[in-house]
Amino acid sequence: QDPMALPSVGSAPSGASPAPARGRTPAAKPHQPAPTMLPRGGREIFPRYRLVGYAGVTGASALGRLGTGPLNQRVAEIENRAKPYASGRQILPVVEVIATVVQGSPGRDGKYRMRLADAQIAKYLKAARKHRAVLLLNLQPGRSEFISEAKAFRKWLKEPDVGVALDPEWAMDRGQRPGGVYGHTTGAELNGVSRYLSGLVKQYNLPQKVMVYHQVAPSVVRRESGLKQHAGVVAIKSVDGLGHPGPKKNTYRLVNKSTPRFVHAGFKLFFTEDRRHGGRLMVPPEVLRLKPQPEYVMYE
Repeated sequence: QDPMALPSVGSAPSGASPAPARGRTPAAKPHQPAPTMLPRGGREIFPRYRLVGYAGVTGASALGRLGTGPLNQRVAEIENRAKPYASGRQILPVVEVIATVVQGSPGRDGKYRMRLADAQIAKYLKAARKHRAVLLLNLQPGRSEFISEAKAFRKWLKEPDVGVALDPEWAMDRGQRPGGVYGHTTGAELNGVSRYLSGLVKQYNLPQKVMVYHQVAPSVVRRESGLKQHAGVVAIKSVDGLGHPGPKKNTYRLVNKSTPRFVHAGFKLFFTEDRRHGGRLMVPPEVLRLKPQPEYVMYE
């Protein structure tokens, strides 16, 4: 008998066999999967862990740190990068791969996006598991919808160590082309994804699942109050301000004014963009002094 299996509701005492009602065949009980754990233990993300990760896609250095050099080398590098952020917590590394990649041309379906193949995602998950990290599937939907993209990766989201990162900067309205304007989403659209993930957590007895949403400016997430809290889902807003530390801090304060109380704080650092025009990369003590203190720090 699996010691981790949850007891069935209304199950008979050990050693006893309940007799079916006369003339009736007992209905089969739905199978409840055994609970699974996060890569470094436990079933809840916070407050035990602080998440620190890299974003990108292999072979595309312009899209983030994961695109530079061998994948396993980059994932191993996260561990050292993350140590100064512990500050009383355990570190949980994050591999945020761009799984739905926005495109400059519409493609056959007119959605301006391309999805990574299963074989590619399997490589990222293998690398993440080798280093006991969480894999986040970053979705840049183009003219598709976040919920459609999330459902397309259901096979992977059923896993206990895979979550999503929604990038509404690349969510285009009809008539808009990626790169021409900032895209946007709504709290209701985010809520639909969160509700979907909550259903998977319940159905497959998964540990808490991470749902990040990135926000570079206030206009990118509208009517944010439409996002509600759902069982088993940890919502994190990653503020993606660019440039010198001063403007980045101002963007962080401004964008967080609308953050729902249950949403955790995240902060994004850019190896290239933050260093342009005489700028510099903020260091961990500076990042940890931000209010609210980031619980997810992502490097691109």
